[in-house]
Amino acid sequence: MNLTRSLAVTVGLGLLLTGAAACDTESPSESTAAGASAAPKQLTFGLANQQESVTFPAALAKGAKAKADELGIKLVALDSQGDQQKQASQMQDLIAQKVDGIILVPLAPGPGQALVDQAANANIPVGTAHGYVGSDRAVDNPYEKLKFIVTENEQGAGQTAGDLAVKEVSGGKVAVITGAPGFDENTTRVEKFKAALDAKGGFQVVATQPGNWTKQDGQSACQNILAATPDLALIYAISDDMAVGCAAAVKSANSKAKIIGVGGSAAGIAGVKDGTLLGTVCYKPYDSGEMAVQMLHDAVTGKLSGAPKTTFYDTPGVTKANVDSCTPQW
Repeated sequence: MNLTRSLAVTVGLGLLLTGAAACDTESPSESTAAGASAAPKQLTFGLANQQESVTFPAALAKGAKAKADELGIKLVALDSQGDQQKQASQMQDLIAQKVDGIILVPLAPGPGQALVDQAANANIPVGTAHGYVGSDRAVDNPYEKLKFIVTENEQGAGQTAGDLAVKEVSGGKVAVITGAPGFDENTTRVEKFKAALDAKGGFQVVATQPGNWTKQDGQSACQNILAATPDLALIYAISDDMAVGCAAAVKSANSKAKIIGVGGSAAGIAGVKDGTLLGTVCYKPYDSGEMAVQMLHDAVTGKLSGAPKTTFYDTPGVTKANVDSCTPQW
């Protein structure tokens, strides 16, 4: 009897100790699972850019990458190389990757709207930088499927350039050098420039030629115009690269024409400093890239909600008197 009881006690104690050991073994993992919170998911954004061989969109991409790194976001940056079909294909690739949001730098408003529709149908938030979508609307009236627009005020830039012109030039014959055909800026950067000249009086726009956004083609266009109109008083080139090309043409022709550009690029600011350009309008593509990533992050995380709005960053006019106020970003 005593032996039987002793065996029972021994077995019972063994079972008790085995259970306690099992509890001790499970406890740490259970505690870790209960106490530790899951790591937050890393967001992935897509950037469907215009053409990174061009300095402006390249600077925008650098700003976007810097802000993405700061916020811990993976940025998939794609370069359409100025090809509308390629940009459409790249947008489809980003949608297939199920990125958390897309920044579109549209090549044109009309086709850009269709790309936004595709992303919106996949429930992927989209905002635009350095442009807008919807050929039937103004930039300050964002397409309803966007989350935001962050861009330059192109019409405001034309107004600023016009204000510089009427302040610094007394009147005379004027040439306008536009970008490549089909770009919205050929209209938006010119309308209020011309309106400012008309309001002042004494100016006559005698020629408009495309400079295709490049220094070389800008120089060629200005050479042609100066050959036909040697007494030209003012050249308005809607980008600094073309304005710098026009400066070479003016020098070669021994012309006294003044030149105004748009952009605040390194070449443009150098031209303002050395007097070959009368002035420019200071654009900030790096800042706009940063702003776009921050705004998309806010939209994805719920900090930015409601109807889409257009955000214009400051684009002041620059002459030799205040040239140090514009630090080139491209």
